[in-house]
Amino acid sequence: MYRHVLFFLFFSTVQAIVWGQVSPECTNAIPICYNTPVNGGTNGYGSDDFNGAASSGCLEQTNTGAIESNSAWYRFRTNASGQLGFNIGHDASEDWDFALYQANDCNSLGEPVRCNFFDNRDENTFIGVGEDPSGDTDTLQYTDWLMVQPGQDYYLLINNFSDANSGFSIQFSGEIFNTNPYDALDCSIVNNLLGPPVAACSNETVLLDATTINALSYVWYQDIGNGYQEIIGETDAMFQPIQSAMYRVLVITTDEQIISEVQVAFLPPPTTNVIADEITCENEIGFDLSVKDVEALGGQDPSNYIVGYYLSQLDAEMGINELSKQYVTAQGVQTIYVRVSSIQNLNCFDASERFELNTIASPILGENQERYLCDDLMSITIGETILNDNYQYLWDTGETTPNITVSEPATYVLTATTSLDNVFCVRTRTFTVIRTQLPEISDVQVGEYGFSNTVTVVTNLDGDFEYRIDDGEFQSSAIFEGILPGNHTVYMRDLSGCGVDGEEIAVIGYLPYFSPNGDGINDYWHIMGIEHLNEPIVSIFDRYGKPLHVLNKDNPDWNGTQNGEQLPGSDYWFQLSFIDGNGNRVKAKFLKNHFSLRR
Repeated sequence: MYRHVLFFLFFSTVQAIVWGQVSPECTNAIPICYNTPVNGGTNGYGSDDFNGAASSGCLEQTNTGAIESNSAWYRFRTNASGQLGFNIGHDASEDWDFALYQANDCNSLGEPVRCNFFDNRDENTFIGVGEDPSGDTDTLQYTDWLMVQPGQDYYLLINNFSDANSGFSIQFSGEIFNTNPYDALDCSIVNNLLGPPVAACSNETVLLDATTINALSYVWYQDIGNGYQEIIGETDAMFQPIQSAMYRVLVITTDEQIISEVQVAFLPPPTTNVIADEITCENEIGFDLSVKDVEALGGQDPSNYIVGYYLSQLDAEMGINELSKQYVTAQGVQTIYVRVSSIQNLNCFDASERFELNTIASPILGENQERYLCDDLMSITIGETILNDNYQYLWDTGETTPNITVSEPATYVLTATTSLDNVFCVRTRTFTVIRTQLPEISDVQVGEYGFSNTVTVVTNLDGDFEYRIDDGEFQSSAIFEGILPGNHTVYMRDLSGCGVDGEEIAVIGYLPYFSPNGDGINDYWHIMGIEHLNEPIVSIFDRYGKPLHVLNKDNPDWNGTQNGEQLPGSDYWFQLSFIDGNGNRVKAKFLKNHFSLRR
């Protein structure tokens, strides 16, 4: 009897190659466990696998009236745990979508666990799960990695919106294939004597093994597009194909006859061309390795190949630990190993070339800086404090020294350069010179009455200043509260370093008016806190400057009389002096030195 182990066994025309590994029906999904070869394209969708549903995940009905238009179904089973993804390679001019379902029955697919429907206006050559192997990190054609466990079943729908398409390829990816390179996927689901589809380079050796217990004979057939033809003379259990085709074996045993088919696709191997050594400058951005792609590819079509760069020959051959195309280098010479891979089959590669990347030190300069030219200075020096003999210096003013002296506010740019074999490494540093005024206290406002006073420092200047009273800490606010009566010093400091201004003040309190009418309320005018000053003298005057009375610690009050006669109600002025910390008699500044006598 015959045991048919592949779907669509009876196709014997060109469609045998096209449909031998493409099923438009979920129920006949092609089981895969490795890469599947490039197919001839999809054509229609057979029956509606979604039973008229309007959507499935990100996929919606097309102009066919169903979610599918030109579809292919595959299924696979995980055999290990870890990160899994896949790349669906296709022609850049075509638009493909996919949906991945975690299910073991086409009748209960549920919602897809990964899905992509974006149009291909950017002309990408990959869609899939994980990372685009071309290195495109901005693509919309990829979804997040899948974290899998052993024994999980998945159905993969690949769909094309165009009736004319040139097919696709599938390559699996992810850490799961690093930890389990040979058994990440369960190949037992491929019920096929000859195993899963084979994608190989034309310089690789492929062996098809049909070894069967109790076999009496083997007959091999080949279909290159005109139906299966017997391969004369091939009667062994193993056969080595040398061209892309569908292959069939007829095994006659003592009990039965077995027919098995498999698709084999050979791709021309890429060639990595000789690559010139490179000198680059050390910097934060790194060296763009993609500029070497053209050299590596030579005349090969870049839309068909991927160029990767590695730090060891082993990594290049295994395709692991690929360097970022924007590679941040370290000083010195590094050997960069180059791998050129076929987009249709990433395992078809050439990693025979390498080049030296010599990273020379770029100049080291300080940070950009603002410098202040104080009003009391004619000039300041800006630039680098230490001369490096390996640097060439150039200012935008024309000077060629590491530092210069300037007398005008402006922006000055210093450029330092190192070089090797006509490769120039350049760094710049900018100095912004700002003219700033010296700090100056214009006024000090003190509360008019009380033992706990508020002192406010006033300036007419615009700038960044901070303030202090006596030996306290500098602060950004010009207001000080809770200041006791007495002799104090306030300070104003420029934050840019252009000096400090200080003023000695007397903090006192006094009544703005008094009424010596004998009612016992405000009958006397006096200064509160005078006892805290050293030898204070308060001179009282009328509005014409005529001296009227003198107060001191021993005679601190005034009753509004002169020589025993009452003075009229009016405004009167006073002046306070005291002995300062240097032993000099000074007049108190910033006092609002007038008050009113009311009758």
